[in-house]
Amino acid sequence: MARIDDAKQLLLISNSTLHGSGYLDHAEREIRDFVGGRTRVVFVPYAVHGRREYVAKAQERFRKMGLSLTSIHDVSNMRRAVDEADVIFVGGGNTFRLLKGLHDHDLLEPIRRTVAAGVPYIGSSAGAIVACPTLKTTKDMPVVQPPSFEALALVPFQISPHYLDPDPSSTHMGETQEERIMQFLEENEEPVVGLREGSILLVREGTVRLKGLNAARIFRRGENAVEAPSGSNLCPVLEKVVAPGERVA
Repeated sequence: MARIDDAKQLLLISNSTLHGSGYLDHAEREIRDFVGGRTRVVFVPYAVHGRREYVAKAQERFRKMGLSLTSIHDVSNMRRAVDEADVIFVGGGNTFRLLKGLHDHDLLEPIRRTVAAGVPYIGSSAGAIVACPTLKTTKDMPVVQPPSFEALALVPFQISPHYLDPDPSSTHMGETQEERIMQFLEENEEPVVGLREGSILLVREGTVRLKGLNAARIFRRGENAVEAPSGSNLCPVLEKVVAPGERVA
């Protein structure tokens, strides 16, 4: 895996809403710590069709955290809004719709440039996937067709959010999420982080730290999957083979 630029700062969240809590409630502390003293958030809402309601919900939630949120689709100069943002937040929804919106409005390169300059990026669910090289590890239906599967490539690995472990008692005979990830690795080289609900990746100073409630499951081509506990630095397991059962520090 290629090394992550020390200047990049990303908070990649598996899910926007956790069972039993409200929108982004489980991630509030991490978001507050991540943004520091920054206050102006530029929101990318293209993963959802009903954008007006989505923006209102995000604005209210971020207002409660003391942050001012402006949707990118409400400004006349989108590139300038990205360039001047204190924080970029890309929300969840349908990943294909989101990536198509980023392509349609020529936002991929401005976001890449801004994040490379050190502006914090928060991505939830679909917003976490598009931070990866491609959207190939999404579980969403292709309700629209983006020009390419290539995404922002802010990190050199893939995320599979909402990761569910195989249920040995299930009578469902369809493919498990793990089987679909292994199919991805039959054709692609990038390691995959199976990010369970309530889990968050903090990318800062060249490290990838697992935060939140659950362990993550890391998949590499030709290797056995490895469990990484919350609080661990995932770089060692993403960059090299770790034996099954070996603890990730």
